[in-house]
Amino acid sequence: MKVIPLKYGAIFKRAFSKPNVFCQFVNDVLDLDIHVNKVHTEYEYPEPIGFVRSKYDLFAEDVEKRIIVEIQQVKEDDFFDRFLYYHLISMVEQVGGFKEYCFDRTVYTIVVLTSTPRDGSIDFSCAVSEMNPIDEHGRTVNVYPHRLVFLCPRLANDKTPPKIKEWLDFITDSLDGDIDETIYPDNWLQEIITAIKKQNIDPELLSEIKDDEAWEKAKQRFVDEGRQEGILEQQRETVLQARQLGLDEADIVKLTGLSQSEVRKIIGN
Repeated sequence: MKVIPLKYGAIFKRAFSKPNVFCQFVNDVLDLDIHVNKVHTEYEYPEPIGFVRSKYDLFAEDVEKRIIVEIQQVKEDDFFDRFLYYHLISMVEQVGGFKEYCFDRTVYTIVVLTSTPRDGSIDFSCAVSEMNPIDEHGRTVNVYPHRLVFLCPRLANDKTPPKIKEWLDFITDSLDGDIDETIYPDNWLQEIITAIKKQNIDPELLSEIKDDEAWEKAKQRFVDEGRQEGILEQQRETVLQARQLGLDEADIVKLTGLSQSEVRKIIGN
């Protein structure tokens, strides 16, 4: 079956904003029961918190739990910092009074990265950040239940928790635009397949998906160009330092792997 890949934020939000799908996903990833009647997309808090106005891809909460799900296609340099900030803001937002510090709801943030970073900075399928302190005896003091979870579907392996792996394998299966729907009997997965089936997507959403794709390609190009500039600058510094140490052109060529003309160009500048 032809589907729209779940790497696009617009289609991911369409599929996972269904309350029963969202709750099942959260249950399997966090081993946590949550019951919500509505899942918000592109959610913002009524009043800005801090200096950056945060907007969440998927947001839902009940009386005790606040759940955030973020979909990311390209890993940017501030990847971990940005989502930690999102996570912390959703905690801080709850402290509205001046008499006490109180988090009425536990915050759980799930980040799904649908690409595999070329720099190898992510080599896991599932990583969990908890906030509980550990004492001098190595014991965990269970006072902060908040959790920040990072998922990378393409890196699912035999160590990935089984319930999480089922979701990651499903997301990965969608990324080439084809899914064999007969191998996914679960109702919630069938519901997602219906939501992302290509022939069921209206022109307006298709246009939004194309915008997503163009933006992600532009971001990747920017990251690649920045990385290349960094490599060139590092090579330049190495050549100049080698020259200062008294190495001749031939030795610098051997040291850096650059051509003689490249070395001469740097020395000449």
